Amino acid sequence: MKLTKYLSILAICTMTTACNSSRQQAVLTSGIDLANLDTTVVAGENFYDYACGGWMQLHPLTDEYSRFGSFDLLRENNREQLRQMIEQIAAGIHASGSVPQKIGDLYNIAMNEEKLNNQGVAPIQNELDAIAQLKSNDEIYRLLAHLQRRGINPYFVLYVSADNMNSDMNMVHTYQAGLGLGERDYYLKDDEAMKKIREAYKAHVEKMFVLAGYDETQARQGMEAVMRIETRIAEASRSNTELRDPRANFNRRSAEELATEYPTFQWTPYFTEIGLNDLKEISVGQPAQMQEVANIIATAPLEDQKAYLQWNVINEAAAYLSDDFVNQNFDFYGKTLSGKQELQPRWKRAVSSVDGALGEAVGQMYVEEYFPPAAKTRMVELVGNLQTALGERIQALDWMSDETKSKAMEKLATFHVKVGYPDKWKDYSTLIIQDDSYWGNIERASLWEFQEMIDKAGKPVDKDEWHMNPQTVNAYYNPTTNEICFPAGILQYPFFDMNADDAFNYGAIGVVIGHEMTHGFDDMGRQFDKDGNLNDWWTEEDSKKFDERSKVLVSYYDSIQVAPGVYANGSFTLGENIADQGGLHVSYQALHNAMKKNPLGDVDGFSPDQRFYLAYANLWAGNIRDEEVLRLTQMDEHSLGRWRVNGALPHVDTWYEAFGIDENAPMYISPDKRASIW
Repeated sequence: MKLTKYLSILAICTMTTACNSSRQQAVLTSGIDLANLDTTVVAGENFYDYACGGWMQLHPLTDEYSRFGSFDLLRENNREQLRQMIEQIAAGIHASGSVPQKIGDLYNIAMNEEKLNNQGVAPIQNELDAIAQLKSNDEIYRLLAHLQRRGINPYFVLYVSADNMNSDMNMVHTYQAGLGLGERDYYLKDDEAMKKIREAYKAHVEKMFVLAGYDETQARQGMEAVMRIETRIAEASRSNTELRDPRANFNRRSAEELATEYPTFQWTPYFTEIGLNDLKEISVGQPAQMQEVANIIATAPLEDQKAYLQWNVINEAAAYLSDDFVNQNFDFYGKTLSGKQELQPRWKRAVSSVDGALGEAVGQMYVEEYFPPAAKTRMVELVGNLQTALGERIQALDWMSDETKSKAMEKLATFHVKVGYPDKWKDYSTLIIQDDSYWGNIERASLWEFQEMIDKAGKPVDKDEWHMNPQTVNAYYNPTTNEICFPAGILQYPFFDMNADDAFNYGAIGVVIGHEMTHGFDDMGRQFDKDGNLNDWWTEEDSKKFDERSKVLVSYYDSIQVAPGVYANGSFTLGENIADQGGLHVSYQALHNAMKKNPLGDVDGFSPDQRFYLAYANLWAGNIRDEEVLRLTQMDEHSLGRWRVNGALPHVDTWYEAFGIDENAPMYISPDKRASIW
């Protein structure tokens, strides 16, 4: 899961542990919903179907979804809670400039179908006209900065984050971007599936230009220009696997070096418009891609670049314009790429917009309603139990030297744990929300967020800042602050059940916590030290042993066929697969630590160990369309849900023991071929 990834809560006041009284323990349930199982399947043949088959039958895909699983169900529950709060606010009259006014007005304008359809392309017309009026390539630089400040990112992204070599200080970074299809292989691969998507994308771009007021000839020429530029950018971009190397993607340059390395790029007008007038240094994430961007801006025909920039405006704004734009946008990105058949209802899209623009303001209301202080206290205690278990596993490793173990234990001890919600909330007083246009408000929200970020350049990192809203069904590990974060959205079934015993809760939320902790020691996270700096704290021999053990997972996942002729990418998903393995091992150990003081017996016919693994599998229950399988395999660093179960568990010795799985079972892997890292 990484900086921005998974989980969730409602209203929890405590969690069962070994210190519960016997009377309390007596009333606890197994937490396992037997209806989720399909016992016609043999556990050792297909554990995912055995543990989740019932859930899948009870939750068939509706037209709205390309994938629907336990996470999605929980997100839907959360969204309904947010809807109730937001609609109550939106129905009232509030003081101008107040947070309720901003929440209510943004929601109401998003829901105003008549106004949106009457406005058509008007909300973006000024931006399109400004691009059309460019007289030379030299004028692109200021306009590029103007767009980036408003959340539109042609060519590349500029952002502020910690200096990877001095994590106490913020610095400016660039990162490759500018592709309407999101990922380079859509432009470069020549298999039939990719060709089909490219052709559909071309048709989509052309249709969107027509909707924006261009005639058919202009639309065709615009599409061709977009494809020429985006293909050039794709050819110079790094693959998703290459983007997983933090050292290769951190390239410090002084202002002087930047000017020398990219002499055609007019940095002064660009940075002036961005709001960085005295920039001393920058990290260029992907130098080759930036070099190609510099070449394109300097030499590509101006008319091509106008079309490309206009497309970026249209594409970014489409979801916030009239229904013809929204529907065409959905037709490609929803139907073609993901396999969805039906657009989400307007209220869901409106709630998501409010949540995105005023996230912590909404989150503050959410935690007051759904997250009691006792839940935060209990979660911190549970994290401590998992830290203890991970420490025990590190100390017991037979392949790691005492020198590296000592530093690993230091890093573990200095994890910065964030649970529930931030201690200090964002101040939205300078964000203007008004009744002009939906897109206008989204644009101002992006501008506000960008300015908040730019103001951090060259200043100390605020390690108490949150990178996720409290209501988010997610969690993350951030290597530069060595932090693990579990938003309040994390303590709800199936991730947490206050009425269930430890076997269930350690198998669910416990594995999630262990997963995030293990990210500090996966193939990327392990390269950062306890202070969050890129620093090789491993002995050379231990690094080699880690890489050898990691290759077992890479090879195993590379062999998984996710669709006919399509295989998983073990290198791309390595960090998440290591974290899944680590989370399972660490939480299992924490469960057994707890059971030393408070033994658990069989419940509903399942042993504690069996309930642990069933609870884990149920986190990933879900149905998915073929199109989404292909898209996620291309784009997502996580393995597909099925393989987070059927791919992860065959490498866990205690899973075999729990279900009596022997060498005759189809899922069996001989012990010498199982991955063993943490």
